Amino acid sequence: MLRQKRSDTGPERVVRKILSALSQRYRLANRDLPGSPDLANRSRKWAVFVHGCYWHQHRGCPGATLPKRNRDWWKAKFRANRRRDAKKAKALEDEGFRVLTIWECETKDVRALGKRLARALSTRRPLPPPGRARHSPTRSRESFAPRRSRPRARRIPRA
Repeated sequence: MLRQKRSDTGPERVVRKILSALSQRYRLANRDLPGSPDLANRSRKWAVFVHGCYWHQHRGCPGATLPKRNRDWWKAKFRANRRRDAKKAKALEDEGFRVLTIWECETKDVRALGKRLARALSTRRPLPPPGRARHSPTRSRESFAPRRSRPRARRIPRA
C-alpha cells in the first residue's frame, strides 16, 4: 500500500485540467488545511478530494471490489478509510469550506465533470482579508494610493 501514488494520479490530473480550463486557481495537497485536500483554494473557501473508487470504496461502482483473501481485514481497512474521509470533510466544512468529492469513475466523462465543477464553484466569491474591510467608508478607493511628501516639480518641455 505504500507504493500507491498519493498525488498526481490520473484522475487528479483530469480534475486539475478542468479547473485550469475554468480559470480556477488552487493549491495542491495543502498540508495547512485539515485533511490536506488534493486541491484547495483558501480565498474562495473550496476544497476537492479526488478519491479512487477501489481504495475509498465508492458505493455502487464496479471498481469498488473486495479482495477474495483476508476479507475481514480489507472490510475493516475500507471502513476506516471511509470514516477518515468523512472526518476530513467535516473538519473542512467546520472551517467554512465547500468540500467536493470527485470519484475516479466520474473523471471518465470530462464534460459532465466540468459542468459539475463549474456549477459548484461558481457561487463562491473571494473573501476580504480577515480583520479588515475591502473599502473603508471614510476614504475613497483612489485615496489608498501612496501619498507623496511634496508635490512634483513641473517639467518644462525642451524646444
